[in-house]
Amino acid sequence: MHAVVLHEFGPAENLRYETLPDPVAGPGQVRIAVRAAGVHFVETVMRRGEASDMAPPLPELPAVFGGEVAGTVDAVGPGVDPAWLGRAVVTSHGSPGGYAELAVAEAEGLHEVPDGLDFESAVAMVVTGATAVGLLGTARLSLDDVVLVTSAAGGVGRLVVQYAHALGATVVGAAGGPAKAEAVRALGADVAVDYNRPGWQDEVREALGGRPVTAVLDGVGGEKAAAAFELIGDGGRYVVIGWSSQEAFEPDEKVLAERNISYVNALLELIGHREEGPAHERAALEAAGKGELVPDVQTFPLERAAEAHAAMERRETTGKVVLVP
Repeated sequence: MHAVVLHEFGPAENLRYETLPDPVAGPGQVRIAVRAAGVHFVETVMRRGEASDMAPPLPELPAVFGGEVAGTVDAVGPGVDPAWLGRAVVTSHGSPGGYAELAVAEAEGLHEVPDGLDFESAVAMVVTGATAVGLLGTARLSLDDVVLVTSAAGGVGRLVVQYAHALGATVVGAAGGPAKAEAVRALGADVAVDYNRPGWQDEVREALGGRPVTAVLDGVGGEKAAAAFELIGDGGRYVVIGWSSQEAFEPDEKVLAERNISYVNALLELIGHREEGPAHERAALEAAGKGELVPDVQTFPLERAAEAHAAMERRETTGKVVLVP
């Protein structure tokens, strides 16, 4: 089979398109003919060899990245019901990795792809969608909220905007560049701003007509997160849902206390409650199957995985990046 292999930590071009032996399904496993493989931002960090509390441990090299896999079961291992053969499935635990034409996975971790949902959308929802579902559970939004979502054109951000809009909340989406801002507006954001522009905070204040932001769902971190925090009204809340800038931002504890603003790192809470993952995956796939949440997918051919990583690092992608063999 063809696969994308990392032999040495470093830049995106270290990802090499090579030929590897076909994997074999072991006891309790199935083999999947991969139709779509999700690319996660954290994989760019791991590829560079950077250890982080927000990332899984660095893999042994050579490595094939990508646990997010959708495709058709083409073989089953010992002890697995042969009825799985030929089924369209998606999993968050592909091995040796989804950046390949074939991958194996534990049968107990499989989800059938809902009718009418394509493989690219399914693989976008099984981790990114499930993450959004889990984060939203922590955020506890209501229709009375004025919600500011940063990194709103990203895979998670786009789903959060859709959810908050459907809920009836007032939604402000902040993203990098006018094209991304317009994409966020098309998702239903009441206000969409380019947070690369100086003075974007004033644009938000003017658009809201004096209404304070009650909840910031921050997916970017760093200076933009600090700027978003300044828009929160007294008694509001600041919720971390990502860190695409790879720059930390933690509000000053004194300011939080003085202004009665609650702070929660929902991303860390989600990581700490992995046992809820399968339920979040099912909920995300069901919502996508019903059309309640619609992921935006940007595809790259499998052999161009290095280009996909480089584009993500330059913040040039929108929605979920997916490799297609």
